Formats: sequence, C-alpha cells, structure tokens
Amino acid sequence: MANDVLTYDDEVILEEQGFDDHFHEHEHGDHFKSNFVNHYVFSMDHKIIARQFLITGMVWALIGAGMSIIFRLQLGFPEESLTWIKPLLGKWIAVDATTGIGTLMPEFYYALVTMHGTIIVFFVLTAGLSGTFSNLLIPLQLGARDMASPFLNMLSYWFFFLASVIMFYSLFLSTGPFSGGWTAYPPLSALPQASTGSGTGMTLWLMSLTFFVVSVLLGGINYITTVLNLRTKGMSLWRMPLTIWAFFVTAILGLLSFPVLVSGFFMLICDRMLGTSFFLSEIFIEGAALPNVGGSPILYQHLFWFLGHPEVYIIILPAMGIVSEVLSVHARKPIFGYKAMVFSILAIGFLSFIVWAHHMFMSGVNPFISNFFVVFTLIIAVPSAVKVFNWITTLYKGNIRLNTPMLFAIGFVSMFISGGLTGIFLGNSAIDIQMHDTYFVVAHFHIVMGVAAFFGMFAGIYHWFPKMYARFMNETLGKIHFWITMIGAYAVFWPMHYLGIAGVPRRYYSFNTFNSFDDFTALNQFITIAAIVVFAAQVLFVINFFYSIWKGKKMTTKNPWKATTLEWTTPIHTGHGNWEGNLPVVHRWAYDYGKDGIDYVPQHIPLTEEEKAQEGSH
Repeated sequence: MANDVLTYDDEVILEEQGFDDHFHEHEHGDHFKSNFVNHYVFSMDHKIIARQFLITGMVWALIGAGMSIIFRLQLGFPEESLTWIKPLLGKWIAVDATTGIGTLMPEFYYALVTMHGTIIVFFVLTAGLSGTFSNLLIPLQLGARDMASPFLNMLSYWFFFLASVIMFYSLFLSTGPFSGGWTAYPPLSALPQASTGSGTGMTLWLMSLTFFVVSVLLGGINYITTVLNLRTKGMSLWRMPLTIWAFFVTAILGLLSFPVLVSGFFMLICDRMLGTSFFLSEIFIEGAALPNVGGSPILYQHLFWFLGHPEVYIIILPAMGIVSEVLSVHARKPIFGYKAMVFSILAIGFLSFIVWAHHMFMSGVNPFISNFFVVFTLIIAVPSAVKVFNWITTLYKGNIRLNTPMLFAIGFVSMFISGGLTGIFLGNSAIDIQMHDTYFVVAHFHIVMGVAAFFGMFAGIYHWFPKMYARFMNETLGKIHFWITMIGAYAVFWPMHYLGIAGVPRRYYSFNTFNSFDDFTALNQFITIAAIVVFAAQVLFVINFFYSIWKGKKMTTKNPWKATTLEWTTPIHTGHGNWEGNLPVVHRWAYDYGKDGIDYVPQHIPLTEEEKAQEGSH
C-alpha cells in the first residue's frame, strides 16, 4: 500500500471475499448468445438495453433540436425566404409565385413547437436519460448480475421504440403532426375538427405516449425491484451511491404519476371519438354550438400537471445523481453531506406531488388554493439548495480534474442555480400574472430542466462511456463541445428573461404585426444565431460519440477514473452477468476518497483493523 494510492487485486479479493450466487455456474456469461439479433436487438442484457435507450434518445434529440432551429429561423428572420428548406418540409413551406419567397406555414410552426416539446421532454430527457443510466448503473453499482426481470427490461425498450415509430410516423401525415402544444390542452386536443393538427396527428400522439407510459412503468417496476431485492452482500441502502438513490426515487415518481396522465389521455380519447364531455362544455365552431356540456378543461390541466410537475424531477433527479457521482470522483473528495443529499432527494420526490397547480395560477383556481401551492413551491427550493450547497462544498479544496465529465458536471451546477433562481419569481402567484406565458417561462424551464438535464446526461456519457464501449471519447472534442454549449446555452436563454419581463408572449408565430415588439428584432436574431451554433456543437458531440465507439482510445485498465463504486470492478469487456466469478461484497460506503492519505478505497475492499475499531466506537 503506497502513501496516496491503494493497490489491490480485484480477482484475488473477489475470489476470497466475493459473494457466490451460483449464477455463473449456470449461465456462463454471454457464451450462449451467439446470434446477432439476440445479442444486440432483442437483448436482455441491461448494458445493451442502456445503449439502445441512449442511441434512440440521441436520434430523437437531433430531430427535436432540429425542429427548434426551424422555428427559431421563423422567429429570428421572419422576412427571409425559407425556400431552401422546402425539399425537407415540402408543402409546409409556402412559396410565393411572384417573389419566390418561401415562408413557413403557421399551422406547421405550431406543430414544430408541439413536437419539439414532446420529443425533448419525454423521448430524450425521460427515456434517453433515465432509461440509459438506470439500466446501465443500477445492476453494476449494486453488485447484481442484471435487472430483476431482464425480459420486462427488454419490453420496456421496445415499447419505447414502438412509441417512437408511431410519433415519427405522425410527422409525415398530410395534415401534419399534432399542433396543440406539448401539454395537449383541450379543446384543441379534444376536438378533431378544431385545427388541422388536431386530427389524425393528435390520435397518433395519444397512442404514442400511451405506449411510452407502458415503457416507463415496466422500467420503473424493474428498477425499484432490483434496488430493493438484488443488492449484493453488504450493500445496505446507506452504502448505495447517490446515483442509485436518484434512479430509485425517479422510478417511484414515474410509477405514481404517469398513470394519472394516461387517465387524462383515456378521457381525451373518449371526448374525441365517443361524444363524451369530460373536458368540453359550451364549445362553438363557426357559430354552431356543439352538444358537449358539463365538462371542464381545468380537470385536464390538473391531471396533466399532476404528472407534469413530478415529470420535471423525473428528468432532473437522474442528472443530480450523475453529477453527485462525477463531482466526487473528479474532485477526489467524498461527497459532502451524503445523508443530507439522500434526504433532499426524498424530500424533492415527496414535495413534487403537491406543487402541480403552480402551473395553473392563471386558470381561475381559487386564490387561497394558489397560496397553498406558492408555499410548497418555495419550500421545494430548500432541498434543492441543500444539494447545490453540498456540490459546491464537495468541490471546495478538491483536487479537481477539469476533464470533460467534470466540466459538464460543474456546468450542470451553474445551470441549476441560475435557472432555479428564476423559478422563485414564477412560483409567486402575484408575479406569475405578469410573467405567465411569456418568454420568461421559456427561459426558466429550458435552463433549469432542459439544458441542466442535458449537462447531467453529457457528464454521465463522457464518464461512463469507457464502461459502455471500453474506449474513451475524444477529450479535445469534448471540451470544445462543452464550451460552445455552455456559452451558447446562456446566449440563447438568458436574453429570453428580458423578453419575458417586457411581456413578449411565447408560442407566437410572428411579431411583425406588433409595433411594440419591433425593438426586440435584433435580440431574436441573436438568439437564433446562438441556437444554430449550439446545435452545431451537438452534431460535433454525435460525431465524437460514434467515432469513439470504434476508433476511440482503448481502455487499458478496469478503473481508469480511480473510482470507488462497483461498476469499475467488472472486466473491461463485460459479458452478460457482469462479473465472471463471485459477486463483490461491499464493506464501506461509496465515497472513500482521500482517506488517511490514501487516494481512493473501493467499496469492495475490506475494512482495516483500525477502521473496524473506529466503526465499533461509533
């Protein structure tokens, strides 16, 4: 044992101290899976399924981000011709026969905004983030061979893929995809005749998201069961890494909240197809009254946001867990306040269920009820602030490695602080009257939920890429990706706060007819240019990702980051079953860095006599 680095032999320790679950005697790793389709397509190996979620999420991220570039072009340069994009968008670009100028059709603009929100929130930041890292890390960090039910795990991905196919198909309908907003508020979503995009596109949208919810529920049940039942010997709840705590609570949130959304979808389908009036009442179309009476669109808002607000934390909690792990590993310090971090995750999970109506301050709810939601909205900032304080304290006086995973983790903390602070304004019902449905709201939730969650995802991808592919991503390209994304994201969304304070409304196709908004033309152009630059950086990331799978620097040691968690004790090329022999036994918590002059002590290293004496004294 040297002064600053603990030396050990994994094979010897696993053989002497490991836990024999007899799995390897029967399964023999991946040797029985020689078929390409069984191995890479219909795989039941959690690591392959994690890659499937990740790559599918990346495809959707490019589609969703590409949509945002198209509608930003409309907002930033409404007078410019878009004829050049007509080969891609077809009839949705109207070309003036006289001038030859091509303009984006208004109804397609709203379809782009709707699909952008749906894709990024559900398919990328829910399935892509949680599906990837929950699948990859829960068995590896808990010392399990696989998920509790590998078959359900496979089904979880394929229901997501089915949802993706249906949603993708809806983009090519002659009437266009659904265009009533990603929240799908009635009556636009409840009446097929309400708009062009409320017809078949909306029906496919509902079908797609219903299958998506099935995927989330199958995955969530699996994650919860695995955490509770398949932890290796010695892995108590209080020895789990914070990543696992975050994924565990995220799965519980999804299990409790997504079925509520499906109930709303079911009632929407009934209103659309069976003539019911759950969400419709006193609707007039072209002067004629519809027979629907007695329904309430506010009921749908309650059902949607009862999922919608836990959904915010379903997105951000996995990123928080990933960032906690990455900061600790690359600062070479124990995470500060481990139990406080766990309790803050639990508090956020609980409080997320009693703040949903802060999205509805302007919907006519009783002001007394609004005050209740104001109080709890502000209270939920407390556990979030605990996490921020602990991240900063973990960094304080750390031996920080400013590599790409660490840069994105620090960037996450920056985004979470700046975006979270603006949420305090919107959480106040009086101030929300001015800010509601302006660009201030767009700026707030894009920074705190969108960009921050992406930063957490990027930190995780760069950090665990060697575990997924036994190679490293290019560090130089990674740092270029970080700096362009960090500066560009602030350039895109920070100016939107000023637009919102000035009262510029969101979701408008064009501001040309509003003289009061002429002063913001240059700012809108600046935002659009910044968005294009940020999108280019994400294309660079995708190139780096796929190039590195085959050509990246090879991993030569099992634990390149010198981390303490169990996933780095598996072989470099990990087969199905993760560990070739015995499972590791856990003897300590997940963050023994810089202890007694030793750089790091992995969880499976037995306690010394001195440590046993210290534990006994406590």
